[in-house]
Amino acid sequence: MTSHPSDSIAVGPTETPGRRRVTISALGITQILAWGSSFYLPAVLAKPVAEATGWPLAWVIGGLSFGLLTAGLASIRIGRLIDRYGGRPVLAASSILLALGLVGLATAQSVPVYVAAWLVMGLGMGAGLYDAAFSTLGRLYGRGARSAITSLTLWGGFASTVCWPLSAYLVETVGWRDTCLVYAALHVTVTLPLHLFALPREARRDRHGPTPVTQAGQDVSPGVVPHGALIFGLLAFILTTAGTIATMWSVHLITILQAGGTSLAAAVGLGALIGPSQVGARIVEMLAGNRHHPIWTMSAAVLLIATGFALLWGGFPVPAVALISYGAGNGIFSIAKGTLPLAIFGGHDYAVLMGRLAMPALIAQSVAPSIGALVIDTLGSSAALALLAVLGLFNVAAVGLLWLVSRQARTIVVG
Repeated sequence: MTSHPSDSIAVGPTETPGRRRVTISALGITQILAWGSSFYLPAVLAKPVAEATGWPLAWVIGGLSFGLLTAGLASIRIGRLIDRYGGRPVLAASSILLALGLVGLATAQSVPVYVAAWLVMGLGMGAGLYDAAFSTLGRLYGRGARSAITSLTLWGGFASTVCWPLSAYLVETVGWRDTCLVYAALHVTVTLPLHLFALPREARRDRHGPTPVTQAGQDVSPGVVPHGALIFGLLAFILTTAGTIATMWSVHLITILQAGGTSLAAAVGLGALIGPSQVGARIVEMLAGNRHHPIWTMSAAVLLIATGFALLWGGFPVPAVALISYGAGNGIFSIAKGTLPLAIFGGHDYAVLMGRLAMPALIAQSVAPSIGALVIDTLGSSAALALLAVLGLFNVAAVGLLWLVSRQARTIVVG
């Protein structure tokens, strides 16, 4: 595989292990607040918003779908901006956009204004969640970003743990509108300064000469990798399928478990197993990550996810085992989605590559809740579980094909 000078890019003479820890810690804090105030927000606020305003719950929850769609459509442009200017200005802009979107939510007096606020939130999500953060680390550290990405996902794993209780407390004490304003204030006073002052300033990267192009016309480094277009396509399929599974399950988990005879309290308890399972699996990956190629992480992730849904669909008598399996797989999948493209294609144009990979995944995530609801309403919860299990098996097959193609192209060297 052709290497590029940017694969070992360093920030400069001030880049030290301590400085690297500051960068990762700052991004960790901002990721918790960014996820908690956007993607995880409707889980707590949707019902209070619908009850207080009289707006249809479907439209209230649908705001997130519009936001994810916007994030997907903007992801390629965001990747190019990070590639050219570095992550610092883009992530800082995400803080401002999320703050503006939250103010829009807090002041919305009609559904159209509410949805418009989510469109602004979507731009902030596209510029500030994992894909942008991983791209930032990839531009900073090149191939050495693997450990940084793994560490960052440990921080991100606490987003729901921190922000769901915080959101619930704020809703109970100050109401949903002021809850949005509190989060907006946190973006202005916490995440924006961290992005501006804790992240390294990077030199602008101007392109000279033609950009490598793949058979599929992608202006990223797959063009210099044998079978690069096919490998890119497989990665995009895997990330899109996994994003669809995760979003559909997170929205409909309680409904599906209750339809299977589980009480509400038990369903909530089972769902609570996912978070610790994600973090636990990420810790294991962090301890052992440098000893194996990220393809092993991706393989373990899709196998665990597929196993979890197969067990649930098959009526396994201990559903906690299935939820733990899913949670562990989903936890390390977040790592693999950032580290595997980096390991295969290198650091050159990594931010652009991540933007292109993110687009179909985010668009699919935007419609996943509606697809899940349609399946549940027309065919039942068992059919929804079957769909999730089949999608999980598709990803197992896709990763197997990725193994074969990548080994043939000598982009994966293991064993």
